[in-house]
Amino acid sequence: MIEKKTKIICTISDIRCDVDFLTELYRKGMNVVRINSAHATIEGAQKIVDNVRAVSDKIAILVDTKGPEVRLTPMENAVGFIAKAGDTVKIRNGEDNFSDSNTLYTNCATFVQDVPVGAHILIDDGSVELNVIEKDEESLTCRIMNSGTIKGRKSINVPNVYISLPALTDKDRMFVQWAIDADLDFIAHSFVRTKKDLIDIQEILDKQHSHLKIISKIENQQGIDNLDEILTHSYGVMIARGDLGVEIPAERIPLIQKKLIQRCRERKKPVIVATQMLHTMIENPRPTRAEVSDVANAILQSTDAIMLSGETASGKYPVEAVKTMCRIALETEESILTPPDLTLDNVTKPIAAVLARSLVAATLKLPVKAIIFDTWTGRTGRYLAEFRPKVPIYGMCYRDFIMREMSLIYDIYSYPFSITSTKEEFVTNAIKILKEDGKLNEGDLVGFIGGSFSNEVGATYMEFIYVS
Repeated sequence: MIEKKTKIICTISDIRCDVDFLTELYRKGMNVVRINSAHATIEGAQKIVDNVRAVSDKIAILVDTKGPEVRLTPMENAVGFIAKAGDTVKIRNGEDNFSDSNTLYTNCATFVQDVPVGAHILIDDGSVELNVIEKDEESLTCRIMNSGTIKGRKSINVPNVYISLPALTDKDRMFVQWAIDADLDFIAHSFVRTKKDLIDIQEILDKQHSHLKIISKIENQQGIDNLDEILTHSYGVMIARGDLGVEIPAERIPLIQKKLIQRCRERKKPVIVATQMLHTMIENPRPTRAEVSDVANAILQSTDAIMLSGETASGKYPVEAVKTMCRIALETEESILTPPDLTLDNVTKPIAAVLARSLVAATLKLPVKAIIFDTWTGRTGRYLAEFRPKVPIYGMCYRDFIMREMSLIYDIYSYPFSITSTKEEFVTNAIKILKEDGKLNEGDLVGFIGGSFSNEVGATYMEFIYVS
């Protein structure tokens, strides 16, 4: 059976996270579970974790932080009010005040000071647009540009304007600590603008010697402009097209997505494409043709993973959505070619990278059925995956959390593995595991890359062996 190479991330709610449901999603192609802390409690999130661990120790778990976002304060009238085009409304600082039809308050203490006259303010992902026409020390006077309903607690975006916000909220810190204690795998930090937003989290992780990896969610122009420094301080990137499409004109998103994926591949960093990939399957059993093309295009651009949000968190057809995404991946991956000029830019372990490139290049000339590597860190696997071989890559992982991290990397299927004293023992044990799992048959030619034997650590050799 051909296995898909592109990984699938499913957003899961504690309202629907029973073991049978998660097992079905896993069987249909789910690799990573995402918990959105913006809509979760610690108790609910822990319930999800417990049930995921009961399904498989190979499923990685990712938790989102809310990040530095601006929102309206609550309104006493839960239904909000109708904003009419041409009218004006004031915005003031003061997160302890209720917003109303005359004055809007935000959770940002410096919002009035940060936003200049002429700025465009988008409320609730752009459903209502305001234009700042006047400003004094206490308030912004804004003209309403289109009619619509404004409700409390809705998001606020101000494209191309820097808002002074802390990188981590109190709730973020609480969830980061919980993620450490619960031994999760990834923290996806929202609205990353500069490396400073990541350093604050990394300091917490380092202080507690946590292995959690940071995924930077790129959601605004600042994040795009500072991508290189963000990549230096990230394990990988999530292209979060929801808020990105609010901050940046929608027609620019496809090319930005392509450039972000390309840059991540150059830096050998995993990349996720997210938001509205099969959005209509929240309500319908079949996607639109445009959604199918969107998923396929992300795979053709060489994303490592694709993500489902409301489709699996609250949609009517979660299992069908995963099956659909899996079918699209399988069909699309058949047309992906291994690049003839395999580059070695931005590598930290040149020997491992050279061996990985040579091994993948050899699969174009030899009837290799699989690539096998051993790893302490996952680095060799990431190098192999970036070269996009046509054959599956099997990782023998000495640490459980590295095995789960590989669930986010294109074309890697990982197994727990005990360290061996010799190369021959490594080859024998790895082949035995894969034969028992039905991945290899007698007579198959496989390529090995490895080297963690005795005092040697890291990829130091490469060879081809026929399975016996």
